[in-house]
Amino acid sequence: MSHNTKNLAIPLHDDRIQKTPMRPMIAEYEPKKHGVKTELSDVMLVKYKCEKNDVPITVTNGSTLPLVERPTDEEAALYNPFEHRKLAHPTSDLDTFIHLLKGSLGTGILAMPMAFRNAGLTFGLFATFFIGAVCTYCVHILVKSAHVLCRRLQTPSLGFADVAEAAFLVGPEPVQKYARLAKATINSFLVIDLIGCCCVYIVFISTNIKEVIDYYTETDKDLRMYMALLLPLLIIFSLVRNLKYLAPFSMVANVLIATGMGITFYYIFQDLPTISDAPNFSSWSQLPLFFGTAIFALEGIGVVMPLENNMKTPMHFVGCPGVLNTGMFVVVLLYSTVGFFGYWKYGENTKASITLNPPQDEILSQSAKVMIAVAIFLTYGLQFYVPMEIIWKNTKQYFGSRRLLGEYFLRILLVIFTVCVAVAIPNLGPFISLVGAVCLSTLGLMFPSVIELVTVWELENGLGKWNWRLWKNIVIIAFGVLGFVTGTYVSIQDILEGK
Repeated sequence: MSHNTKNLAIPLHDDRIQKTPMRPMIAEYEPKKHGVKTELSDVMLVKYKCEKNDVPITVTNGSTLPLVERPTDEEAALYNPFEHRKLAHPTSDLDTFIHLLKGSLGTGILAMPMAFRNAGLTFGLFATFFIGAVCTYCVHILVKSAHVLCRRLQTPSLGFADVAEAAFLVGPEPVQKYARLAKATINSFLVIDLIGCCCVYIVFISTNIKEVIDYYTETDKDLRMYMALLLPLLIIFSLVRNLKYLAPFSMVANVLIATGMGITFYYIFQDLPTISDAPNFSSWSQLPLFFGTAIFALEGIGVVMPLENNMKTPMHFVGCPGVLNTGMFVVVLLYSTVGFFGYWKYGENTKASITLNPPQDEILSQSAKVMIAVAIFLTYGLQFYVPMEIIWKNTKQYFGSRRLLGEYFLRILLVIFTVCVAVAIPNLGPFISLVGAVCLSTLGLMFPSVIELVTVWELENGLGKWNWRLWKNIVIIAFGVLGFVTGTYVSIQDILEGK
């Protein structure tokens, strides 16, 4: 055995501690960190492998079997992951509901009238509820798959990327070798999505500030100049490494967004035109843009697993009505209301962000633009935190002893990258649609369906009567692929044409 690492068998049989029988797990000790690796694929050995990284498996009590094997269905049924969650500060149902709303409500709500412009008034309303229902259903199957995998692996909780890795690791034998790839793919799309959102934030802030300054100074400066001026402020903000220091900024941002939205609604509901002026359906060629924008606005799948994992009563998350159903219904209702009335009010003059529509010659409407721009700026640090954490976790080993310096360098580099992308694509509407089509159709629709299929494939009657789960997931994946391809194509076309 290597003198640098050794395998520790951790028996977990003490009935006084565990309420249900649990298998021993193999963990790999790392002397440099004085701790045990917690990566799922590092501690879990696939059932048919006998060696890992040329380090022989340690066996217990003279057994010749690998220590970690998939438990039987009976063993898995006995294990309750919720009993084994050790949470310092578990959240109540109400707390989780509020966090779900905050995680799902973002700049996308301001783009919903533009989405309705690309769909039509009546069709947009039905299509928003339909996409909301599909997104909610996909979250359901992701969380339920996570529960099945927690029982099968006898582990208390799993994150989104860990669920994918676990599903492949204990899934059908041909897909087991793709476990690491599944995790890396989801992490990559999460990073692209969140970095894309940061770029959208920069375009959004610059567009709103430009409108106000241009009006009062009677100039027409290039939007890219405002983005460049934002860079030093964003760099300073991004150097905050502790999440708790960002929390007060988030609270201020919530107040500013609520006030700004209130003022915007005040203008929307003033002198609404006759509803017959707005078309009920736009055109087939515009629907991909609607899909991209709507899914960008509605999809909050990145926040779901952390919220569920931190609940005091996780069984209430996907129940009926349940925290998820209630939260998503409120989110869809808010988004469709803003989209419906915003498009009804401004019709074909609807802009990429509804805050740009109210009259420019009134101080109240201009103050709403500034408020929301400042709020989005204050939220940038929080949005930036998650992709930075994922990137840093996978690159910190390359910086040796200069890790702190390396992290600051990476943060500054990443902020410069987001500003450069925003400068390259300053068209807010198609950019939002592009991020939604590329990232969220994959994360929100395709991946949960694939994870469910891999999870239930080998279970007895796992695919259901007449393989209904297989056909249902194929339809969802096809819908995701269609939205991905058409949304990406139309968005890029619009960006290139400078619409």
